[in-house]
Amino acid sequence: MKKIIVQTGQQHAIGFSEEHSHASPVEALGVQDFRRMLGIEERRCERSGRQIALMLVEYLQPVNRDTSAPVAAKALRAITGSVRETDLSGWYEDTVVGVIFTELGDADRETVTTALSTRIMKVLTDTLGIEIASNVRLSFHLLPREMSSETGRNGTSGEALSGERSSNFGRRLKRAIDIGGSLSMLLLGLPVLLLIALAVKTTSRGPVLFRQARIGRNGQPFTFLKFRSMQTGNDPTMHEEFVTRLIRGELDPGTKQFKIVADSRVTPIGRFLRRTSLDELPQLFNVVIGDMSLVGPRPPIPYEFVSYKCWHRRRLADIKPGITGLWQVEGRSRVGFDEMVRLDLRYARTWSLWLDLNILLATPRAVLSGNGAH
Repeated sequence: MKKIIVQTGQQHAIGFSEEHSHASPVEALGVQDFRRMLGIEERRCERSGRQIALMLVEYLQPVNRDTSAPVAAKALRAITGSVRETDLSGWYEDTVVGVIFTELGDADRETVTTALSTRIMKVLTDTLGIEIASNVRLSFHLLPREMSSETGRNGTSGEALSGERSSNFGRRLKRAIDIGGSLSMLLLGLPVLLLIALAVKTTSRGPVLFRQARIGRNGQPFTFLKFRSMQTGNDPTMHEEFVTRLIRGELDPGTKQFKIVADSRVTPIGRFLRRTSLDELPQLFNVVIGDMSLVGPRPPIPYEFVSYKCWHRRRLADIKPGITGLWQVEGRSRVGFDEMVRLDLRYARTWSLWLDLNILLATPRAVLSGNGAH
C-alpha cells in the first residue's frame, strides 16, 4: 500500500475565505485507503443530504508511468498543502491524484468546479510551472449523483469511483451462470410454464403475460415479465399511493409488505401464483436477454424509484436486479423498506459466487414456506 508523508504549511479553504494551519505532517492516502474513504464519505453524504466533490488530477503529457509519477507526486504534495483539514487527498490511481472536498453546502456544480479549479490550477502553476501545469487535467464529480428513471443514467456513481464493484471476471462468470441456469430452468420447467399459461388464459380475460416498466441496473428502464395475476384494466393509483407512503415511512410502523393484502383485483389463480411465486417464472426470459440476473435486488416500478432517497438508489448502482435475493430469503415482507435496502446493499458489498449459490439454494425453502408472500 503506497503512502506519502507530506509536510504542509498553511492550508487555504478552496473557494472559501477560512484558513487552517497544520503544525504536523499530513499523510496522503494510498489507492486502497483513498477509495475506501471515498465510499465512506459518499454513504455519509447520501444520508445527510450534503454534497461532496471528488477532484481527479492527471498529467497528460508523458506516455509512460516513469515520467508522469514524479509530476503526480509533486502535484499531490502541493495540493495536500493547500486544501482544508476536512478535505482528503491521496492516490486515486497509481499516477492520478484524488481529492475529496467535503462540507460544500448547497452550491451548484458550476460554482463548485469554478472555485476549486481556479484555486487548484494556481497552486499547480506556482509549484510545477506554467508549462507543466498546462498539461494537467482536472475533472470533478459531485456526489451523491441521483440516478434518473427518465434518462436511465446516474452520472458518475460514487460506487464506481470508489472502486466498490465486482471484477470483470466475476461479472462474466455471473453472467455465464445466469444464462446457463435460466435456459436450463426454462427447458426443464416448460411443462409447468405451459400449464400456468393455460390456467391464466382460461380463468380470466386478458393476456397470459403481464408486462411492466421496471428500473434496472444504473437506473436503466426495461420491460419486466410476469404471469398475469390480476384482472385487466386496473388503475395503478391505489398501489402507487400505497408504495409511495410505505417508502416515505408514512404508513403504520407495522406495515411491511410491498403488496396490498387481500387485493380484490387479484384473480383466484393469481393468488395461488403469487403465494408460490410461480408468477415470477417468466423473468427467466429477462435474465436470458440480460436485463436481470438470477440473484440481485428487486427491480422497482418507476413511481417507486421516484420516491427513493438517494441512499436507497444505491441498491441499483452497478448491479442488475434479480429474480431472487437476500430480501426474498431473509426478509421478504417481514421487514420494512429500509431494512430491505440494507439487505440489498449488503449483498452488493459482499457479493461472491458462493453467496449467489447459497441464495439460490435457500430460495425454494423460502417459496415453499410462504412467509411474507401476498
